[in-house]
Amino acid sequence: MDDENGSGRAGRFDGHVALVTGAGSGIGAAVARRLAAQGAEVFAADIDGSAVEAATEDIPGAHVLAVDVADSAQVDRAFDEPVRTRGRLDVVVHAAGVDDPTAKEWIAEALLADLPLEVTGRLGDDAWRRVLRVNLDGTFHVLRAALRVMAPHRKGAVVTVGSSSAFDTLAGYPHYAASKAGAHALSQAVAKEAIAFGVRVNTVAPGPTRTGMAERTPAALRQGFADPRVRPYATPEEIADIALFLASEEAANLVGAVLLANGGRFTV
Repeated sequence: MDDENGSGRAGRFDGHVALVTGAGSGIGAAVARRLAAQGAEVFAADIDGSAVEAATEDIPGAHVLAVDVADSAQVDRAFDEPVRTRGRLDVVVHAAGVDDPTAKEWIAEALLADLPLEVTGRLGDDAWRRVLRVNLDGTFHVLRAALRVMAPHRKGAVVTVGSSSAFDTLAGYPHYAASKAGAHALSQAVAKEAIAFGVRVNTVAPGPTRTGMAERTPAALRQGFADPRVRPYATPEEIADIALFLASEEAANLVGAVLLANGGRFTV
């Protein structure tokens, strides 16, 4: 396993130009650091410009981009940057995503009171659209932009970050599960098209991971994930290692894969 900075595989991405979304925190930030440590020139994108600046301050030569992946025009402009400055883009890791803290609170309240969940009937259109707009529409915007840039060069690797919740859906969290299941299917469909142009698309689907999103999850809900039979919450670095494997030549024969990275949590 690599050390904290990923230097155990130094040089694996030498000469590569990479773009990472959601790079301001969590898995995206870990991916950006590991790509840089392994030789890549990193374009780090996040909706929170100050967060991505802080997350990449120790990455020499990192390019910081403020991008809302739900806005297709912003995504297209972000992908224009590496092409304009370096003439190409070799690796994309799409880690940007959102959860729904309000729905999580409703789930936790029901758990604590030992009551049936009542979430779906309370979900408003805005809550539904926010999650789908970022997690599903955003994935489409990123995949489309990546293919437009990479296909003419007949090479490239794209990794999307999905979720194990698409397979083991959490009661009371339908919009998140739907958004991630949709992103998985979208990635696989695009993978079948993109490989004809030498572009590989794959997905890593984490289980619970120690990110800022997890920190905001109510304690009652986090305890519900506790299971002594499986590994504890993953670290962002552990998920980043899988994303980098999928982006590397070591995974040259993987196309349209969805790798479950949940420590056995939903499979034992």
